[in-house]
Amino acid sequence: MFLTNSITKFGEYLCLMGRVMSLPERWRMFLKQYIKEMAALGVDSIGIVLLISFFIGAVICIQIKLNIASPWMPAFTTGYTTREIMLLEFSSSIMCLILAGKVGSNIASEIGTMRVTQQIDALEIMGINSASFIILPKILGLVTMIPMLVIFSIVFGFVGAYATALAGVITVDDLTLGLQHEFNQWYIWASIIKSLVFAFIISSTSSYYGYNVEGGSFDVGKASTDAVVSSSMLILFADIFLTQLLS
Repeated sequence: MFLTNSITKFGEYLCLMGRVMSLPERWRMFLKQYIKEMAALGVDSIGIVLLISFFIGAVICIQIKLNIASPWMPAFTTGYTTREIMLLEFSSSIMCLILAGKVGSNIASEIGTMRVTQQIDALEIMGINSASFIILPKILGLVTMIPMLVIFSIVFGFVGAYATALAGVITVDDLTLGLQHEFNQWYIWASIIKSLVFAFIISSTSSYYGYNVEGGSFDVGKASTDAVVSSSMLILFADIFLTQLLS
């Protein structure tokens, strides 16, 4: 039964994405909605990204210094390890898991509310491709803003690490040396590529659950929860393959 339902949902998802990935019928309206979604899904998430990244960068630096420090290890190991964690996993994978809760639930509840209030039915009656009209700007908006959020997350993670250095946990020179040690620019590009895939997963999966809501407000809440859970699981699965592929 579980396998059958999963295959059915996957088929419905592919059919919906087929409708979504079509040329907009009204470009002017599409561009206006696209800019609005970039602000709602990306710009409004900058605050939480900066705050979490700052404290995570600081915590990682402190934990590594306290638990890994050894006379046999170079002093710059703390900065080096902090950089690797921020670049390889946190600023792409973990941050997108956090955004799945914030952005994913927002998308699912918004589209679900449009479904139960028959706004989507009204668009269909007017001959408008409601899937493309509603969902495509959200997908493109989030995918466009994700690289900026990743860069901000990396930078503020390092700022948090420097805050611990100023507090005396590690010297600024040792931290700087560790952040620069054997730096590989590809790690930044890999982080951005992974986040682009995760952004598509979050926006498309959440849109699917919201678009297919049946019932009332209770079902909208359930769809929002299912969207977050499914997006998080798919991000974790995709992270395994992308890490292997991009490493």
